[in-house]
Amino acid sequence: MMGLTSTRYRELFKRVTLLLVTVLPLYLASAYLVAPAMWTRYARRHLALADMPRITHTGSGIHGDPLNVGLIGAEDALKKIMIAAKWYPADALTFRSCLAIATDTVLKRRYDDAPVSNLYLFGRKEDLAFEQPSGDNPRRRHHVRFWKTPDLDLDGRPAWIGAATYDTKVGFSHTTGQITHHIAADVDAERDHLMVDLQHTGKLIETFILDRFHTNCEGRNGGGDAWRTDGNLSVGVIAPEQTWQSQ
Repeated sequence: MMGLTSTRYRELFKRVTLLLVTVLPLYLASAYLVAPAMWTRYARRHLALADMPRITHTGSGIHGDPLNVGLIGAEDALKKIMIAAKWYPADALTFRSCLAIATDTVLKRRYDDAPVSNLYLFGRKEDLAFEQPSGDNPRRRHHVRFWKTPDLDLDGRPAWIGAATYDTKVGFSHTTGQITHHIAADVDAERDHLMVDLQHTGKLIETFILDRFHTNCEGRNGGGDAWRTDGNLSVGVIAPEQTWQSQ
Protein backbone atom coordinates (compact mmCIF):
# COMPACT_ATOMS: atom_id res chain seq x y z
CA MET A 1 0.00 0.00 0.00
CA MET A 2 1.32 3.36 -0.97
CA GLY A 3 1.71 6.16 1.58
CA LEU A 4 3.08 6.63 5.02
CA THR A 5 2.72 3.99 7.71
CA SER A 6 1.18 4.92 11.04
CA THR A 7 4.66 4.91 12.60
CA ARG A 8 5.95 7.37 10.05
CA TYR A 9 2.82 9.50 10.56
CA ARG A 10 3.53 9.67 14.26
CA GLU A 11 7.15 10.56 13.64
CA LEU A 12 6.19 13.33 11.22
CA PHE A 13 3.58 14.64 13.67
CA LYS A 14 6.21 14.80 16.44
CA ARG A 15 8.59 16.75 14.22
CA VAL A 16 5.93 19.24 13.15
CA THR A 17 4.79 19.66 16.76
CA LEU A 18 8.38 20.20 17.94
CA LEU A 19 8.94 22.74 15.17
CA LEU A 20 5.80 24.66 16.13
CA VAL A 21 6.62 24.56 19.82
CA THR A 22 10.14 25.86 19.11
CA VAL A 23 9.58 28.34 16.29
CA LEU A 24 6.17 29.80 17.10
CA PRO A 25 7.19 31.33 20.46
CA LEU A 26 10.30 32.79 18.84
CA TYR A 27 8.21 34.32 16.09
CA LEU A 28 5.68 35.76 18.52
CA ALA A 29 8.39 37.19 20.74
CA SER A 30 10.21 38.70 17.76
CA ALA A 31 7.15 40.11 16.03
CA TYR A 32 5.30 41.41 19.05
CA LEU A 33 7.96 42.17 21.65
CA VAL A 34 11.48 42.55 20.26
CA ALA A 35 10.69 44.36 17.00
CA PRO A 36 8.39 46.96 18.57
CA ALA A 37 10.89 47.56 21.37
CA MET A 38 13.69 48.00 18.85
CA TRP A 39 11.58 50.39 16.79
CA THR A 40 10.68 52.42 19.87
CA ARG A 41 14.37 52.63 20.77
CA TYR A 42 15.23 53.58 17.19
CA ALA A 43 12.60 56.32 17.17
CA ARG A 44 13.78 57.65 20.53
CA ARG A 45 17.37 57.78 19.37
CA HIS A 46 16.78 59.46 16.07
CA LEU A 47 13.81 61.69 16.77
CA ALA A 48 15.90 64.88 16.85
CA LEU A 49 18.17 63.90 13.94
CA ALA A 50 16.18 61.88 11.40
CA ASP A 51 14.51 64.83 9.68
CA MET A 52 17.54 67.11 9.55
CA PRO A 53 18.94 68.66 6.37
CA ARG A 54 21.80 66.68 4.85
CA ILE A 55 24.03 69.43 3.45
CA THR A 56 25.28 72.76 4.79
CA HIS A 57 25.37 75.92 2.68
CA THR A 58 27.81 78.76 2.16
CA GLY A 59 26.82 82.37 2.77
CA SER A 60 25.93 82.70 -0.90
CA GLY A 61 23.67 79.63 -0.82
CA ILE A 62 26.03 77.18 -2.53
CA HIS A 63 26.11 73.63 -1.14
CA GLY A 64 28.76 73.28 1.55
CA ASP A 65 30.11 70.24 3.42
CA PRO A 66 27.88 67.21 4.09
CA LEU A 67 26.63 66.50 7.60
CA ASN A 68 28.09 63.27 8.96
CA VAL A 69 28.19 63.32 12.77
CA GLY A 70 25.79 63.96 15.64
CA LEU A 71 26.19 64.44 19.38
CA ILE A 72 23.52 64.42 22.07
CA GLY A 73 24.14 66.35 25.27
CA ALA A 74 24.31 69.77 26.89
CA GLU A 75 26.47 72.47 25.29
CA ASP A 76 28.96 72.59 28.18
CA ALA A 77 29.33 68.80 28.07
CA LEU A 78 29.94 68.94 24.32
CA LYS A 79 32.64 71.57 24.74
CA LYS A 80 34.33 69.62 27.52
CA ILE A 81 34.33 66.28 25.72
CA MET A 82 35.77 67.90 22.58
CA ILE A 83 38.58 69.47 24.58
CA ALA A 84 39.16 66.15 26.38
CA ALA A 85 39.46 64.56 22.93
CA LYS A 86 42.13 67.19 22.07
CA TRP A 87 39.95 69.13 19.65
CA TYR A 88 40.30 72.89 20.19
CA PRO A 89 37.65 75.62 19.82
CA ALA A 90 38.31 77.48 16.59
CA ASP A 91 38.97 81.22 16.65
CA ALA A 92 36.33 83.57 15.36
CA LEU A 93 36.83 84.42 11.69
CA THR A 94 38.28 87.95 11.79
CA PHE A 95 40.83 89.89 9.79
CA ARG A 96 43.39 89.31 12.54
CA SER A 97 42.77 85.55 12.72
CA CYS A 98 42.89 85.25 8.92
CA LEU A 99 46.19 87.14 8.89
CA ALA A 100 47.53 84.87 11.62
CA ILE A 101 46.65 81.67 9.77
CA ALA A 102 48.11 83.09 6.54
CA THR A 103 51.36 83.95 8.32
CA ASP A 104 51.55 80.56 10.03
CA THR A 105 50.82 78.80 6.77
CA VAL A 106 53.71 80.58 5.03
CA LEU A 107 56.05 79.97 7.97
CA LYS A 108 54.70 76.41 8.48
CA ARG A 109 53.89 77.08 12.12
CA ARG A 110 51.24 75.19 14.05
CA TYR A 111 48.04 77.14 14.85
CA ASP A 112 45.94 75.02 17.24
CA ASP A 113 42.82 77.18 17.17
CA ALA A 114 42.93 78.57 13.63
CA PRO A 115 39.59 79.91 12.36
CA VAL A 116 37.24 78.04 10.06
CA SER A 117 35.08 79.68 7.43
CA ASN A 118 31.38 79.96 8.17
CA LEU A 119 28.85 77.47 6.84
CA TYR A 120 25.12 77.71 7.35
CA LEU A 121 22.30 75.43 8.51
CA PHE A 122 18.84 76.29 9.89
CA GLY A 123 19.43 79.80 8.54
CA ARG A 124 22.48 80.51 10.73
CA LYS A 125 26.20 79.89 10.83
CA GLU A 126 27.66 77.11 12.95
CA ASP A 127 27.10 77.37 16.70
CA LEU A 128 30.40 75.71 17.59
CA ALA A 129 33.55 74.84 15.66
CA PHE A 130 36.55 72.76 16.70
CA GLU A 131 39.77 71.68 15.10
CA GLN A 132 42.70 69.42 15.71
CA PRO A 133 46.13 70.14 14.21
CA SER A 134 47.66 67.60 11.88
CA GLY A 135 51.38 68.08 12.24
CA ASP A 136 52.89 71.56 12.47
CA ASN A 137 51.43 73.08 9.31
CA PRO A 138 48.00 74.76 9.46
CA ARG A 139 47.43 73.81 5.83
CA ARG A 140 46.44 70.39 7.15
CA ARG A 141 43.97 69.98 10.01
CA HIS A 142 40.95 68.08 11.24
CA HIS A 143 37.90 70.22 11.85
CA VAL A 144 34.19 70.01 12.61
CA ARG A 145 31.32 72.48 12.79
CA PHE A 146 28.25 71.86 14.96
CA TRP A 147 24.72 73.25 14.85
CA LYS A 148 22.20 72.83 17.65
CA THR A 149 19.07 71.22 16.21
CA PRO A 150 15.60 72.66 16.82
CA ASP A 151 14.42 69.52 18.66
CA LEU A 152 15.33 67.69 21.86
CA ASP A 153 15.40 63.92 22.22
CA LEU A 154 12.72 62.24 24.34
CA ASP A 155 14.97 62.54 27.39
CA GLY A 156 15.04 66.32 26.96
CA ARG A 157 18.68 66.45 25.81
CA PRO A 158 19.89 68.85 23.11
CA ALA A 159 20.94 67.29 19.83
CA TRP A 160 23.78 68.64 17.71
CA ILE A 161 24.54 67.84 14.10
CA GLY A 162 27.90 68.46 12.51
CA ALA A 163 30.08 68.34 9.45
CA ALA A 164 33.54 66.87 10.02
CA THR A 165 36.12 67.21 7.23
CA TYR A 166 39.90 67.12 6.83
CA ASP A 167 41.72 70.07 5.30
CA THR A 168 44.52 68.98 2.97
CA LYS A 169 45.86 72.31 1.72
CA VAL A 170 45.22 76.02 1.25
CA GLY A 171 44.41 77.18 -2.26
CA PHE A 172 41.94 79.01 -4.46
CA SER A 173 38.28 78.03 -4.42
CA HIS A 174 37.26 76.24 -7.61
CA THR A 175 33.95 78.13 -7.57
CA THR A 176 34.72 81.67 -6.32
CA GLY A 177 38.49 82.05 -6.69
CA GLN A 178 38.79 83.03 -3.02
CA ILE A 179 41.58 81.63 -0.84
CA THR A 180 40.25 78.67 1.13
CA HIS A 181 41.12 75.30 2.63
CA HIS A 182 40.50 72.28 0.39
CA ILE A 183 39.09 69.13 1.97
CA ALA A 184 39.84 65.43 1.51
CA ALA A 185 37.14 63.65 -0.47
CA ASP A 186 36.68 60.81 2.04
CA VAL A 187 34.57 62.57 4.67
CA ASP A 188 33.80 59.23 6.35
CA ALA A 189 37.44 58.92 7.42
CA GLU A 190 37.18 62.25 9.26
CA ARG A 191 33.85 61.29 10.82
CA ASP A 192 35.35 58.05 12.09
CA HIS A 193 38.50 59.81 13.35
CA LEU A 194 36.41 62.20 15.44
CA MET A 195 34.26 59.41 16.88
CA VAL A 196 37.32 57.38 17.88
CA ASP A 197 38.81 60.42 19.65
CA LEU A 198 35.53 60.97 21.51
CA GLN A 199 35.27 57.32 22.53
CA HIS A 200 38.80 57.42 23.93
CA THR A 201 37.71 60.08 26.44
CA GLY A 202 35.43 57.54 28.15
CA LYS A 203 32.68 60.20 28.26
CA LEU A 204 30.35 58.70 25.66
CA ILE A 205 27.69 56.46 27.16
CA GLU A 206 26.41 55.28 23.78
CA THR A 207 27.24 55.38 20.09
CA PHE A 208 25.11 54.31 17.15
CA ILE A 209 24.76 54.73 13.39
CA LEU A 210 21.86 56.32 11.56
CA ASP A 211 21.96 54.23 8.38
CA ARG A 212 21.36 55.78 4.98
CA PHE A 213 21.17 59.30 6.35
CA HIS A 214 22.40 60.42 2.94
CA THR A 215 20.76 59.03 -0.16
CA ASN A 216 23.03 61.09 -2.42
CA CYS A 217 26.48 59.90 -1.38
CA GLU A 218 28.70 62.22 -3.36
CA GLY A 219 28.91 65.84 -4.35
CA ARG A 220 31.01 69.00 -4.24
CA ASN A 221 31.23 71.62 -1.52
CA GLY A 222 31.29 75.41 -1.80
CA GLY A 223 34.98 75.40 -2.70
CA GLY A 224 34.38 72.94 -5.53
CA ASP A 225 36.00 70.03 -3.67
CA ALA A 226 34.57 66.57 -4.31
CA TRP A 227 33.31 64.54 -1.37
CA ARG A 228 31.95 61.02 -0.95
CA THR A 229 30.35 59.09 1.90
CA ASP A 230 28.79 55.73 2.71
CA GLY A 231 25.70 57.71 3.70
CA ASN A 232 25.76 57.00 7.43
CA LEU A 233 25.53 59.48 10.30
CA SER A 234 27.58 58.55 13.40
CA VAL A 235 26.01 59.64 16.68
CA GLY A 236 27.39 59.76 20.21
CA VAL A 237 25.51 60.33 23.47
CA ILE A 238 27.58 62.32 25.99
CA ALA A 239 27.50 61.28 29.63
CA PRO A 240 25.89 63.86 31.96
CA GLU A 241 28.55 66.14 33.46
CA GLN A 242 27.62 65.23 37.03
CA THR A 243 28.74 61.65 36.36
CA TRP A 244 32.19 62.58 35.05
CA GLN A 245 33.82 62.82 38.48
CA SER A 246 32.74 59.32 39.44
CA GLN A 247 33.98 57.66 36.26
